[in-house]
Amino acid sequence: MPQADRSSRPLAGVRVIEFASFVAGPSAGLALGHLGADVIRVDPIGGNADVDRWPLSTRTGASLYWNSLNRQKRSVTLDLRGDEGRDLLLRLATAPGADAGIVVDNAVGRAWYSYDALAARRPDVIAVRVQGRADGGAAVDYTVNSDVGVAAMTGPAASETPVNHVLPAWDLLCGQQVVTAVLAALRRRDRTGAGAHVEIALRDVALAAVADLGWYSEARERGDRDRHGNDLYGAFGTDFVCADGERVMVVVLTPRQWSALVDVTGTADVFAALSAPLGADFATDADRYRHRAVIEAVLAPWFAQRRGRTVHADLTGAGVLWGPYRTPAQVADAAAGEPVLDLLDQPGVGSVISASSPARYESGYSGTGAAARLGEHTDAVLREVLDLDDGELARLRRTGVIA
Repeated sequence: MPQADRSSRPLAGVRVIEFASFVAGPSAGLALGHLGADVIRVDPIGGNADVDRWPLSTRTGASLYWNSLNRQKRSVTLDLRGDEGRDLLLRLATAPGADAGIVVDNAVGRAWYSYDALAARRPDVIAVRVQGRADGGAAVDYTVNSDVGVAAMTGPAASETPVNHVLPAWDLLCGQQVVTAVLAALRRRDRTGAGAHVEIALRDVALAAVADLGWYSEARERGDRDRHGNDLYGAFGTDFVCADGERVMVVVLTPRQWSALVDVTGTADVFAALSAPLGADFATDADRYRHRAVIEAVLAPWFAQRRGRTVHADLTGAGVLWGPYRTPAQVADAAAGEPVLDLLDQPGVGSVISASSPARYESGYSGTGAAARLGEHTDAVLREVLDLDDGELARLRRTGVIA
């Protein structure tokens, strides 16, 4: 899908300086870029700590992670070990303009890039910083996930071993909190002229999200809940195996969905007969959850007698809430059928699967584009934002401040 005209997007004209690495900050920059902002990612010469992060391309060795997460941005590299390179970054971050002076970073512990250093140059700067912990300590998604209790809730019912997740969910959620903070601060500055100093700790994001789901309140009242494997907690939902070994996930959250499931499987009479001896009202979430083992035992033969393709068609036709289990390779093979995904040629890598923003404006996807080469826009950005001329750029290059 070709990249849509950026000038028509909601944040067209807004400039954001991203001085961040890994997932939370860069995912925020990607989302802001999708919305039309001119996101300028600044890295040390040679790249930040995430420049070679796995997964890597088997064809070129380039980081598929870096080239995916840093689309919709311009790339500047500076020698940030010395005062002149640091000064250039500070000047970029605090350059004038009603839609400039917006910074996203995770530069914890760099006094030269503190909020005070930024605000001294531009009092109305909007600075949003990602931290690991609110007390200044280090944390990443995978240490946070174990710390907030989620790993103790995940895994097979018979196991007491904590189970880590693969998806950096807290990083991604933190990135969206950053986007929200940027937009809210920009709205306030447009109205009042006030800048903003915002700090968002990854651990706080996770703690708040779990608390907002009521899980800590439940644990305080009842203690830790039992693990459920693939079963849904508090309602009926589990996986079934088809005749050809394919698995599907079936979920019931409403009486209509329950009726659709028992009708398509021909089990309505069985459950009607079971209601009295079990004292169960299968029209309710609570009783479907309490008697989930019975429901699974009644339904399992229907799935086991049918191949996956037939099950897919029958469940969809009946209006059952369900989804297939697919591997990443299977999803990649079918990517051409997903409008939010597209194949593009990434310089230095080759053909990759890329994504538009999930937000559709006027019913259209944003389109996607390749990531810039590391440092590709250094000269252009310094000319445009700081008004440096060719002579000054040549001097900076000779002295190693830019590559």
